[in-house]
Amino acid sequence: MRYDGAMKKRMRWTGGIIAIAIIALQFFNPPHENPSVKRENDLMAAHPPPPAVAALLKNSCYDCHSSETKWPWYSYIAPVSWYIVRDVNAGRAVLNFSDWPQDDPKRVRKRWRHIGDEVEGGEMPPANYTRIHRQTLPSEQQRADLAKWVKEQTEE
Repeated sequence: MRYDGAMKKRMRWTGGIIAIAIIALQFFNPPHENPSVKRENDLMAAHPPPPAVAALLKNSCYDCHSSETKWPWYSYIAPVSWYIVRDVNAGRAVLNFSDWPQDDPKRVRKRWRHIGDEVEGGEMPPANYTRIHRQTLPSEQQRADLAKWVKEQTEE
């Protein structure tokens, strides 16, 4: 009987410490930044793709690959916030549609080839994103439409 009381007391203390730790973590959230977008540098303004491709990019890519991220409520709760902000920052570093190269056709073709390969190969959007955001998973037809359009853009 005494063992049960000691165990319950230990469990309450452990639970209290965990709760305090979770609350304390909330004070160490990373900044959720959306840098300002110069419309003339954004892909959709400077070199708009066909409506179907534009819709796919906005729906499946822009949250991580633009300065127009829609931060969901859970992205403000640590420690989840650390992973989400890290992934968005990494995505923007690799490719940012809000900072599209306007003056270098060779760079544009290279980016489109990379995008086409990633999407057509099923690597983008990543599974850890589409598991939570089911609506962002492109259909096979959308992938094919993008691949076709990318091929047109990359032909010299």
